[in-house]
Amino acid sequence: MSNLTDRGTAFRAAIAGFIDARREAKLKGKEDDAEAASKYDYAGWLADAARRVGQIQAVTHVLKATHPDARGSSLHVQPSALSQHAEVGSHLLGTDYAEDVVGNAAALDVFKLLKLEVDGKRLLNWMQAGDADLAAALSGDVDESRRWMQAFAALVHADTRPATHPMAKQLYWLAGDTPYDDSHYQLLQPMFSSALAHAVHAEIQDARFGEINKAARQARRENKPAETTYRDYRDLVVRKLGGTKPQNISQLNSERGGVNYLFTSLPPRAWKSREFTSLLKLDSVFDDPHGALKRFGGIRELLDTLSDFLRENPAPVMETRQHRERIELAIGQELATFGAAIRGSQPAGWSREDSCRLPLCERLWLDPERTELEPRNDPEHPHWQADDLAFNEAYEHGDWAEEVAGRFGRWLNDELRKRSDKLVMLGEAEMRHFARQAVLDVAWPIPLRRRSKAGAA
Repeated sequence: MSNLTDRGTAFRAAIAGFIDARREAKLKGKEDDAEAASKYDYAGWLADAARRVGQIQAVTHVLKATHPDARGSSLHVQPSALSQHAEVGSHLLGTDYAEDVVGNAAALDVFKLLKLEVDGKRLLNWMQAGDADLAAALSGDVDESRRWMQAFAALVHADTRPATHPMAKQLYWLAGDTPYDDSHYQLLQPMFSSALAHAVHAEIQDARFGEINKAARQARRENKPAETTYRDYRDLVVRKLGGTKPQNISQLNSERGGVNYLFTSLPPRAWKSREFTSLLKLDSVFDDPHGALKRFGGIRELLDTLSDFLRENPAPVMETRQHRERIELAIGQELATFGAAIRGSQPAGWSREDSCRLPLCERLWLDPERTELEPRNDPEHPHWQADDLAFNEAYEHGDWAEEVAGRFGRWLNDELRKRSDKLVMLGEAEMRHFARQAVLDVAWPIPLRRRSKAGAA
């Protein structure tokens, strides 16, 4: 490869560096395995990558984000090619958007290679342009290099006959007067725009954890002037896609940990942020004299349903157990939503307030994003830093979920007892189990090692 140009040398160095990094990551502790190491030979790895790239596709709109069992076409549409609506949509992204990848998760490393930037552009863009220096860097065999370039460039392609699927839920509503005229229908469920979801996620993450906004947030708390505008997104809901395997939906979904934010769907005049300032004065959310938890969502109705069912003293058969567990699960999900509502309405670190009297386990549950903030370092309050470090350590340790579940189980039995002292109370073990799962399923951000541990429990 001594005949390479300077650009060609730069291309080859970037590719070789990527392959070497893959080798080190995959063969850590197995450096003496010659057979495994041979898979990371420059030409051999590229040949395998060119074969595997056909298993993935670059897209902007992901079908499986609507339902993981949808079997149809995902689409790649440049935002500039979309209709310019007045509403917020993917068309506003312009040329600054992130491409997603769907297909075999085992081939996603190929896309990581193609995202490498050399001379101001991604390798994928240079391959699509048929760059001669890159072709020479791939292989000295002209025919082989041409085949690889074509294979990699085909990552962005359109299905010749795009297909939808019942699970895509693309429902059409007759908005006009002529049922046999397709133009008289309005699509109610457009395809999920992963490019737009990723841009929204980046904006919210920057508002929550970006240094500039963190400084503005601190100034707001201290009632001091700030040079920048403070941004805060409240009443968010986190929609998790892909469960424990977000990569099965798409690459960008995996990078987000499956997290997709949803905004409150209310007209401006009805937009009222939930206020939970009274929590600062409580000893526990399960001991609230105003009954915020009991009044939240459908908890009261579910409690009535469960107590009515238990009052009938149903026969101890499988059907009874399953029906009761369905109600219990629904109550647990309301508990999880209650926690998410508090987290979505308050800025990270609200539990640092001196007036917050909640027990540590409830602070960890309701203010997990506090762990993402820098520990406070204030000479006038030396204990603040120690408190923050202890908080982070307790969150990582993870016993708080078990404690919250136990408190919830006792609260639920107390509520049932208030309705009738003759009811058969729920077993503490089963209450702790489903409540713990409900807490962990929505308490984001949970470290992956904690989530794995919970799954094995």
